[in-house]
Amino acid sequence: MTVRSLPHRITVSEYDRMIDKGILKEDERIELIRGEIVAKMPIGDPHIDCVNCLTQLFVRAVANHVTVSIQNPVRLADSEPEPDVVLKRSGTRGKPSPADILLLIEVAESSLEYDRDVKGPLYAEAGIGEYWIVNIIENCVEVYRDPRPDGTFGDMRTYRVGERIELLALSGMVVAVAEVLGT
Repeated sequence: MTVRSLPHRITVSEYDRMIDKGILKEDERIELIRGEIVAKMPIGDPHIDCVNCLTQLFVRAVANHVTVSIQNPVRLADSEPEPDVVLKRSGTRGKPSPADILLLIEVAESSLEYDRDVKGPLYAEAGIGEYWIVNIIENCVEVYRDPRPDGTFGDMRTYRVGERIELLALSGMVVAVAEVLGT
């Protein structure tokens, strides 16, 4: 008989307590995904430049209406991912829940497959209404909308330089793909 070892899954509360007690350090490059502590991908210069560009773009455009949160955790049922950019409702304190999130963005270079295949379904299951992957490799923005409980999005579109994206939750807010990519 073969005995198979299963990973021990932890809750969001246990994860937060581990941070509070100093077992996990706030500056460690980890996040909680589906009850497992996973290492985050390294960040390269193009990723840093894109996140900086997105920060400036959204702070200028929406700072009076929403809070722009950069590389901070969001609280989901069994996860605390740390997306690159989150636009959350004004007045939301601490880690936002899905109901507080207006737009969630991951910048993808080495993490492209992970952002599509692991984080995308996670965000859809949680009911995140709009999820973007800024795809540095293909120089485009993948926009996912209409989340479904089965981990899929009903609407997925790819936008390229020369096109504009209207934000679902912020009526009238339109951004150029070139601005998002910093080109």
